[in-house]
Amino acid sequence: MEATVRTVLVTAPDAAVAESLGQTLVEEGLVACANIVPGVTSVYRWQGALHRDSETLVLLKTTAARCEELRDRIVALHPYEVPEVLVLPVVGGHGPYLRWVEDQVEESDGAV
Repeated sequence: MEATVRTVLVTAPDAAVAESLGQTLVEEGLVACANIVPGVTSVYRWQGALHRDSETLVLLKTTAARCEELRDRIVALHPYEVPEVLVLPVVGGHGPYLRWVEDQVEESDGAV
């Protein structure tokens, strides 16, 4: 059985923004879980300049069916002009955990 679970990576400028995003997305049923990982250093090029910033990583667990809606919601909530939203397929894992994620992510009713 192919897993429908997806992990979505999002960086945030600080822990407060990361926690707000995670809590909102769990409350809205778009994700089953949000892991907040502080202390990430990001090195990147933006508008022609090299940047090095401290950020907080958010790991979100959702289903393939909710990814588009989740992406749109993250973009709407996020303070960055171009937020990182990367969707990674889960190709395996502990069956009961994968089922739990699927059970927690409510079917979309179009409400946000």
